[in-house]
Amino acid sequence: MKKAIIFVILIILVVGAALIFDKDIFMKKEDSKKEELPVREPAVAGQFYPGTKAELSAAVDEYLNEAKPPTVGKYVRALIVPHAGYSYSGWVAAYGYKTLIGQDIKTVVLIGNSHQEYFDGVSVYPEGYFKTPLGNVEIDKDFAKKLMDANDKIYFRESAHEKEHSLEVQLPFLQRILKDFKIVPIIIGNQPGAADILINALKGLIDENTLIIASSDLSHYPKYEDAQYSDNKVIEAILSGSWEKFRETIAELEGENIPNLQTCACGHDAIEVVMALFGDKKIALLNYANSGDVSVGDKSQVVGYAAIAFSSENPSTSSGLGKAEQKRLLEIARESVEAYIKTGKTPEFINEYPALEEHLGAFVTLRKHGELRGCIGLFGSDMPLYKVVAEMAISAAVKDSRFDPITQDELKDVDYEISVLSPLKKVNSWKDIEIGKHGVEIVKGLNRGVFLPQVATENNWDRETFLSVLCNQKAGLPTDCYKDPKTEIYVFTAQVF
Repeated sequence: MKKAIIFVILIILVVGAALIFDKDIFMKKEDSKKEELPVREPAVAGQFYPGTKAELSAAVDEYLNEAKPPTVGKYVRALIVPHAGYSYSGWVAAYGYKTLIGQDIKTVVLIGNSHQEYFDGVSVYPEGYFKTPLGNVEIDKDFAKKLMDANDKIYFRESAHEKEHSLEVQLPFLQRILKDFKIVPIIIGNQPGAADILINALKGLIDENTLIIASSDLSHYPKYEDAQYSDNKVIEAILSGSWEKFRETIAELEGENIPNLQTCACGHDAIEVVMALFGDKKIALLNYANSGDVSVGDKSQVVGYAAIAFSSENPSTSSGLGKAEQKRLLEIARESVEAYIKTGKTPEFINEYPALEEHLGAFVTLRKHGELRGCIGLFGSDMPLYKVVAEMAISAAVKDSRFDPITQDELKDVDYEISVLSPLKKVNSWKDIEIGKHGVEIVKGLNRGVFLPQVATENNWDRETFLSVLCNQKAGLPTDCYKDPKTEIYVFTAQVF
């Protein structure tokens, strides 16, 4: 009997040991699986910036302490910062990064043009970590995957990232300023059309916790005075918010044959992406210098550096249309009305702006000597935005039942206003409406009425007055219909220009 008991105990011990052993193997497999995630080792530590944790922390903190940037909007959406060695441009970059103190940023999209090779499309590092002497920074793999799923020309090309410095040098600043953030490292291959592809892919992914960084130096290797001339023109174009003007300025400067000027902005595509996404925001030059301004600088051949912030006073994630797109839509509205009034036909337009292909709603408002002369629009459409604007402009001119059709003699006196609309969103209470921000649609049975957001501010109405007039004058309902539980209330925002 004792032998049998001893035998059973031995079996239990053996099985238990096997289970423990198997668990160890399982845990080791899990640990090895974690270790398999790629780590992109630093390529320029000890060259572009200090190679030890203590020296790097001290250097970045010193740059940040000395930086005194001007006040920007409450929410920083994007930065343009340089990427030279810290002894040359680190103190300029610090002006940009200091504006991030206190910001709630979860994902940083780092964009640069390749300095190592030319290739078609855009390379996104898909997962793993980027390493610096300050530690590892995790890649937002979900964001990266959505980017790569958006277009076949957005993919992973490892060689584009291996030796590239333009993104790496940004990381220590981010590591000293932000907490609990991930990155999306993007290298553009310097081929035509790549910026447009990335712009369209990013539009639906960025939110209020996303920061976009364009990594770029400015003029390369002209003498000091020529660098200042070129850089001032480029900065002026960026501050205009028009990426079309930015492109034109780069082309004009390159055509001037400035001695020794190799490029006006090595990260020109990255800058275009930021301008296309946030050209309608508050844009501020935080600091400018060139390598000749530092003690180690040579004034005979210099490189320009600027720190520029794109910010806003509200947390809206809508990037809106840039000034070039706005200008084109206003041209389309005017040309459509004038052609229709004169010929009875709607003109055909060739669109060159990807943002105007979006399927969005719009209202077109016509005024003559400041007085309303017509206003018609729609929410959502299966047509691209530029075609919606053309149709709504003509409808506002000849189909608004409140007015006689516009005559040819009036055309010279008509002003155009366009409101590009966000999708409608139903709210549970009229108290959720924010005056000046929200446009409103009221629906009850077959009755409905719409006011654009600017109606309240133009008339200096409070929320109750705004809704009462909307119910009565636009929807044909009692003035307090917005308080009726059976009334449906929808809100939207509008970019007005």
